[in-house]
Amino acid sequence: MNRLKQRWGITSNFQLVIIFIVFAITGSASAWLSRPFCELLNITKEDFGGWFTLIRLLVIFPIYQILLVAIGTIFGQFRFFWNFEKKMLKSMGFGFLFKD
Repeated sequence: MNRLKQRWGITSNFQLVIIFIVFAITGSASAWLSRPFCELLNITKEDFGGWFTLIRLLVIFPIYQILLVAIGTIFGQFRFFWNFEKKMLKSMGFGFLFKD
């Protein structure tokens, strides 16, 4: 845990617990929200077969990104999750979205 705290620049165990809670809530919430969102877009397993899982994961991804920052903000960790998002999106090739 100390390596993780050092890597993330966290000093307290309490903040680490809060961050883990935010990750857990965000993962569950984005998976839960992806179902009605897919239904809204008429993305069904019957129509897409084996591609359904991949398409649903692609739908979940932006939902997760937005929820991560929003829920992190609710828990008082906006700065951590905003920096986490920027770092992750930059590593995926979306660095052009952010000014340094």
